[in-house]
Amino acid sequence: MTEHTSTASAGATAPSRSGDAVLFTPAPGAAPLWRMITAQAAMELRVTLRHGEQFLLTMVIPVLLLVGFSLTAVLDVGGDSRVDALTPGVLALAVMSTSFTGLAIGTGFERRYGVLKRLGATPLSRFGLLAAKTLAVLGVQVIQGVVLCSVALALGWSPVPHPGGVLAAVALVLLATAAFSSLALLMAGTLRAEATLAGANLVYVLMLGLGGVLFPTSSFPGPLEQAASVLPITALSSGLRAVLADGSLPGAGAFAVLAVWTVLAGLLASRLFRWD
Repeated sequence: MTEHTSTASAGATAPSRSGDAVLFTPAPGAAPLWRMITAQAAMELRVTLRHGEQFLLTMVIPVLLLVGFSLTAVLDVGGDSRVDALTPGVLALAVMSTSFTGLAIGTGFERRYGVLKRLGATPLSRFGLLAAKTLAVLGVQVIQGVVLCSVALALGWSPVPHPGGVLAAVALVLLATAAFSSLALLMAGTLRAEATLAGANLVYVLMLGLGGVLFPTSSFPGPLEQAASVLPITALSSGLRAVLADGSLPGAGAFAVLAVWTVLAGLLASRLFRWD
């Protein structure tokens, strides 16, 4: 079972002076919300980095995909440079693996083991838990980005970002993280842990093939391309590919798709998420 720290402040005491004696009176109460969220996020980050299966999912698999398909001609990715074509999609996959698959599975089993129920008895609110888990996910994604970009550069990656492309790419990743995290918590907070495990892994495999990760969805048949275009992973991968491979800004459609998923999944997760 994963380790957890308490997010509530201890019963603090406030000194008061009466003559020469110093009297201490209890000053109970919860810590400020930001402090509870920060403490919980730090704990979530440590647990994720220590977990072997999470490390495999978030670090090893994206690196293997990037190296394997960049060095071999098994997959037709189009373009002149294989690593230039593959890196944006693998970065998008890494974002999804952390903010959706890993988060859904981890939270689902925390709920099954009663960890979330115990957290629900603390002053940490549902919003605070969701915010803390999202912050921890962002911390892992920073590490992922550094590792994957370093590997890609070693393989000869030469990105050509638009002058405003870096800011656009960061905005896309943040919006996608919010959308994927909301979907993960919606799944983990409503389904059994075993169903969450199966469902999250199934979605991961499907998105790997249908989400424009390894190749653009423009190669799909018309109806399938239209269906794939409304997926959050497709919006993220196509947006990153526009910035890093094409040297252009992502279209407004990518932001719109991610914003809709974020709002809908966030509202459902905040209303339907159960602690036990």
